[in-house]
Amino acid sequence: MHIVLVHPQIPQNTGSVARTCAALQWPLHLIKPLGFVIDEKRVRRAGLDYWPAVSLFEHESFADFLSEVKPTQLWMIETCGTKYVWQANFLPGDALVFGSETKGIPPSILNTQASEQIVRLPMRSSAVRSLNLSNTVTAVAYEALRQTADFYLPEA
Repeated sequence: MHIVLVHPQIPQNTGSVARTCAALQWPLHLIKPLGFVIDEKRVRRAGLDYWPAVSLFEHESFADFLSEVKPTQLWMIETCGTKYVWQANFLPGDALVFGSETKGIPPSILNTQASEQIVRLPMRSSAVRSLNLSNTVTAVAYEALRQTADFYLPEA
């Protein structure tokens, strides 16, 4: 699985996402422009000492990501999703795509996908516009992990 952040803005969120990627051993793809410099202290601090365990890739554009990586399927995670993440059929090699904290996934990317490829997490309160990016990435990643059983646990 690939975790893709399109134009992330908040360095601490990207650091936290990197930590999740390190735990799952899934690559993290950052689509420029970024709202920070990747080696900024706040990014490094949020990722703690896990950065060496992260397969980190920066791409000039989403099109560059697609041509370089060629994911099995694309899943856009957005509040406007037509179904919930557990209704998706995740496969190994898929890309889980998340937008920036302030604007989400750009329409130029989102509008190229079939509505069934746009999924969301449930929120009961309409007073909450969206969830924190790093929390959302973790929740969706672990659902994808559950579905694909893409994990090896050493025997105790």
